[in-house]
Amino acid sequence: MASGAPDGKWKVVKKGKKSGEKGGGRKALSESNVTPGGTAPIKMANTVYEMGFEQILKKQNKEQVPPNNIPAEQPQKKQQQQQNPGRKKPQSGDTGSRQRKFHTLEEGLKALDLAELQRELEKSQNMFPESPSIWVKDLAGYLNYKLQTVKNDVLIQQSHDYPYCLVNKELKGIVRSLLAKAPHVLDVMVDHCIFSMFQELDKPTGESLHGYRICLQAVLLDKPKTVTNNLPKYLELLRSQVNRPMKCLAVMWAVGQAGFTDLSEGLKVWLGLMFPVLGVKTLTPYAILYLDRLLLAHSNLTKGFGMIGPKDFFPLLDFAFMPNNSLTSSQQENLRNLYPRLKVLAFGATPESTLHTYFPSFLSRVTPSCPAEMRKELINSLTDCLNKDPLSFSVWRQLYTKHLSQSSFLLQHLVETWDSNSKAMRKSVRETVHSFKVTNGEFSGKGSSLKDLEACDAACQALLHKMKGSGFPWRRLIVIAFVFLFGFVFYDVRTHNSFQASTSHKVLQQSGLLSVSQQAWSKVSNYSLQGQSWLERNVPQYYSQAVEVLGPVLEQVWAKTQEGAAYACEKGSVLITYTKDNLPRLIEWLHSHTPDSVCQFIEYLRELLLHLHRTYLLPAVTYLEAAVQNAWQQYVASCNGKVTWDCVRGQVSNISHSSWTYLQNTTMTVTNWALSIISHH
Repeated sequence: MASGAPDGKWKVVKKGKKSGEKGGGRKALSESNVTPGGTAPIKMANTVYEMGFEQILKKQNKEQVPPNNIPAEQPQKKQQQQQNPGRKKPQSGDTGSRQRKFHTLEEGLKALDLAELQRELEKSQNMFPESPSIWVKDLAGYLNYKLQTVKNDVLIQQSHDYPYCLVNKELKGIVRSLLAKAPHVLDVMVDHCIFSMFQELDKPTGESLHGYRICLQAVLLDKPKTVTNNLPKYLELLRSQVNRPMKCLAVMWAVGQAGFTDLSEGLKVWLGLMFPVLGVKTLTPYAILYLDRLLLAHSNLTKGFGMIGPKDFFPLLDFAFMPNNSLTSSQQENLRNLYPRLKVLAFGATPESTLHTYFPSFLSRVTPSCPAEMRKELINSLTDCLNKDPLSFSVWRQLYTKHLSQSSFLLQHLVETWDSNSKAMRKSVRETVHSFKVTNGEFSGKGSSLKDLEACDAACQALLHKMKGSGFPWRRLIVIAFVFLFGFVFYDVRTHNSFQASTSHKVLQQSGLLSVSQQAWSKVSNYSLQGQSWLERNVPQYYSQAVEVLGPVLEQVWAKTQEGAAYACEKGSVLITYTKDNLPRLIEWLHSHTPDSVCQFIEYLRELLLHLHRTYLLPAVTYLEAAVQNAWQQYVASCNGKVTWDCVRGQVSNISHSSWTYLQNTTMTVTNWALSIISHH
């Protein structure tokens, strides 16, 4: 096949000449492709060597073989023509057999001869047994040569696993088998595919790149670290081609394939390759699209915890909320939609121990010139830091004097949301506010930030007022009143030696409460005695009857239950053991026998459900909430702002009357229409 070496450089492969033959034997690769004296070339056998790499080798071998070797090829050409007189000559100007282009990639994959591919790969391995880099390059070149389409697909409009999702299992098996034989040259294959794509993109009418993309996905979906361990190299390559957006997008797409099987690797790719070019006009749309697809493909964000730190998070926040940056309004909106999930990834699994590290950067951004939407997000984030990580209070106390204006906004927010704060947070806020009050007294009349200091002091005073008067203590008042009343009655009875002689008895008797309570007590006592006597008479009788009737049945039920439980445990253990032994085989069998169409249907169904959820369900829920809220407001307005039982009864009556009237009118209309139809006939 292709004449190459493991180091990725092209070399000339020759055989020793036989004695007595001038220019005989096998020539260099380019010698067999040169047309001597304007004579049309001879069509050779359809192998990967002559077909899959013919176009690449013609360009590269011209640089490998000196021009003075060309005349030596003419005798061999003539000898080959004499040995193959029946072979038809190609037309003048034809460079060899051309691979036909398919209308769609699906057609090309169906027409691909897998047996021929297997034979050509085996031939490559036999010719170069010590050079696995040549095998993988041959594979990529053959697939790309055979999978040519009339129109190149726009990858942004396709799913993230296109075109690999269209490949059948047999072809995937061939590709994976070859890659398993060459695990140490996967990075060579990735670089070869990227630079081959570059060569095609440099041409005015370059070929399709489906074969290279399939090989890239086959490598990176299984071995993502092939590129994530060398991200600086690809970032340097990306920056060197920044004025050529198609090449940059090719690099971003190729390296981005490493993220769709592992969220942590995907975040590495995005932070290391795409985030640095966020803001470049031609590359920003794909960078945001890739992040959206990455987070959509991984609903479980726990695998990405620890990948985003404050160093990466706050530039993202600025890109999403700060106006007049290098992003358009729609791009900012898309990034803001992704921001909540990025925030979860940044805070990690233990926000109670990490949020204090984010607090200083959040606080420093709450400036008077900050946009309202961004300020709201910052204030909410600061409140989360204080609520979840107690160390944030100590960080705030250290930064207070240097961030007075920012602290005033946060203090005012705490005043407005005081009732919704937790008890633990209220205690910490109380200690912090007292500390701020002391600091305000020390800095009063000093420095140039007197206005900010006054705003902070006013907010602290309002918080202290909230702490003191958070609401009327009804529960405490009731307990105190009950204790006081009990103590008074006890003292009164003890003073007069009996309850009948006490003042409490006289007051209760004069107010009539004593007679009412006595009547109630007598009734309660009477009913209690009747109930007790009924229970004494009937419970033993009913219990004996129940034991006589239900006793044998319950014993049988209990015995059967024990037997069933023992049988279920025995069979369950056998079933669990059988499942453990055969479940992997079942999964493997399903994986190998499930048609690709089923997997595609499931993927399409998933995308359809997501589309329905976003396009129809969420707007419908929003509309329903608005309709219910509007109906409730109209109902309250019809009741003059007071919802009473009479108003509810009136509303129900009106609705019933309106419904009944509408039903009567509809019935009469239908009846009249039916009668008119009958009368005409």
